[in-house]
Amino acid sequence: MLTNEQVKVAADFFIREIARLAENRSIRIMEVCGSHTVAIFKAGIRQLLPKTVDLLSGPGCPVCVTPNDFLDRAIAYSKQPEVIITTFGDMLKVPGSSSSLAQEKARGGDIRIVYSPVESLEIATANPKKKVIFLAVGFETTAPLAAATVLMAEQRQIRNFYVLSAHKLVPPALRILLQADRPSVDGFLLPGHVSAMIGMKPYEFLVHDYHTPAVIAGFEPLDILQSIYLLMKQIQEKEPKLENQYGRVVPAAGNEVACQMLYQVYQRTDTNWRGIGVLKDSGLVLREQYRAFDATENIPVNVEAIKEHAGCRCGEVLTGSLLPKECPLFGKVCKPEHPVGSCMVSVEGTCAAWYKYGAGRWQG
Repeated sequence: MLTNEQVKVAADFFIREIARLAENRSIRIMEVCGSHTVAIFKAGIRQLLPKTVDLLSGPGCPVCVTPNDFLDRAIAYSKQPEVIITTFGDMLKVPGSSSSLAQEKARGGDIRIVYSPVESLEIATANPKKKVIFLAVGFETTAPLAAATVLMAEQRQIRNFYVLSAHKLVPPALRILLQADRPSVDGFLLPGHVSAMIGMKPYEFLVHDYHTPAVIAGFEPLDILQSIYLLMKQIQEKEPKLENQYGRVVPAAGNEVACQMLYQVYQRTDTNWRGIGVLKDSGLVLREQYRAFDATENIPVNVEAIKEHAGCRCGEVLTGSLLPKECPLFGKVCKPEHPVGSCMVSVEGTCAAWYKYGAGRWQG
């Protein structure tokens, strides 16, 4: 473990080297993890970098990329008297087309916050006459636990437990961000938590197909500075590659046991991302033998027509096309206590991070 003095010396070195490597060029680096976005703001890393280095926030917040069609279905289910909705807390305030789970809870809907999908099984066991629907939102980090919960439900023969899946896979979103009609990205800071599950191989296309530098980064300020330095070196040397700065946590092969369990229960499917659209093989749906636990397949519901919120630019923020301060609603109509778009809801949302930590930069 480094001493404070050693950390300072290392940080000073990385900051100097980044400035040197950024001379006479503009660089756009995208972090695709909400935890990185928050860590960058909390540590003031943007202020430490030369003005020629732009850090963009990508679609790395699972709550933010969950589209209205999923939210509207969840809200419709919550209105059914025989249904109990279980969800992580940050989904409550995300606005759907005309309501939110928080509003439906205030109106009497049975909506319960859980900290693990496994808690949903206990709720289902205690309420055998109810249909308990877990809102399965998240990337590869949380999806294996949802898969394990389905296997537990099958083993324990809990037949009133269901999953409404909005799980998303990170690599397909990175591919679409590099297409010609998107703002250019010179390098990626890749997510540490997701990578601990999937390893390095799923990212190899970034280098092989798009010749784009990529570094799997940890979450300490020094991790992030070192990862930016590694990206800058690749850009300077014109030798794009995939590096693993977070090797103390992320094995090259990932968590093979967790991934095996995940794909035992789920299979890939096309799915809709807020701000991006439908991406091929970027989501997860329960396999045929586990469809008895699929809420969509087993519980009919009428879902309202999708309506987007006028003026909200969340989709453009998620793809790095727009900074939060450039949205006309940001900090005015749209605030954490009254979010208009999903990017202002989660603590990992780009707009929420800008609002909380970047106030001095966006005021005026």
